[in-house]
Amino acid sequence: MSTTVGIPRALLYYHYYPAWEAFFQTLGADIVLSDETTKLILDRGIRDAVDEACLPVKLYLGHVANLRDKGVDCIFTPRVVSVEPKKYLCPKFLGLPEIVRFCVANVPELLTIEINVEQKYKQSVKELLKLASRFDRRPGKAEAALVAAESAQAKYESKLQEGFTPAEALAGQEKKHASSKMRVAVLGHAYNLNDPFISVNLFGKLRELGAEVVTSEMLQPQEIAAGTQSLEKDMFWTFGHQLMGAGNFLLEEGSIEGMVLVASFGCGPDSLVCELVERTYKRHHTVPVLLITLDEHTGEAGLITRLEAFVDMLQWRKAI
Repeated sequence: MSTTVGIPRALLYYHYYPAWEAFFQTLGADIVLSDETTKLILDRGIRDAVDEACLPVKLYLGHVANLRDKGVDCIFTPRVVSVEPKKYLCPKFLGLPEIVRFCVANVPELLTIEINVEQKYKQSVKELLKLASRFDRRPGKAEAALVAAESAQAKYESKLQEGFTPAEALAGQEKKHASSKMRVAVLGHAYNLNDPFISVNLFGKLRELGAEVVTSEMLQPQEIAAGTQSLEKDMFWTFGHQLMGAGNFLLEEGSIEGMVLVASFGCGPDSLVCELVERTYKRHHTVPVLLITLDEHTGEAGLITRLEAFVDMLQWRKAI
């Protein structure tokens, strides 16, 4: 009987799930995803988390509890320190295995490996090969799993750059949404934007109002890099670098009518990066900005009212 590997539908799921799926399936494991976010899942995470935890971590813990209740053999919870040279992820990703272990009761075995491209690239590869050997010891199988993961991730990122959001790409959507005369950039962490429960279906609401959505995942890496050239010092947070670079590039390109910045309450990097982006846009006086802060109390009615008012203002500006 195959080992069942649980993967929470939260945090880095929206960045790397295709690679994880290909890796474990190549090794013969059965992937079990947690259910899509519901109020019950979020409430579980809030109950288990410490008060100081940010919304994405609380949600992650709820998804871990959901997988525990599904009876999976183990849960993949990597310690992701760095995914590119000279850049790091938020500290919550560094301590995620310990957060899960000490917050969620009766949690199954955690498959914990460290991914640290900046400081321990070779060691990270060794840990992946060691993890692979747990599932299949046949010669060359571990290497084949890594190749399959790399290929799946490349196809996924290519689809994002074609104009699909992570949620759309993961769902296997083939047809892109129709273009609109009004383009609105929506910038924030993928795990906030693409969870329809947490974001209150932000993408869908904007499209219903006649806007075409642009996200940082749809841009080329060189475009994001170009957007950070004006910074006196490069940002060492990977996601902050992407948000800042995308925001600056889209402003200089002049192809958007408005910008929606989405942050989660209690996120230190978000509070800084979103402020920097907002100040940059205000100095240029060309593109209006709407800042939305999400937490467990975010209500749909209030968000819809703000979006409607924002889009009405963009349409008025476009008409004059």
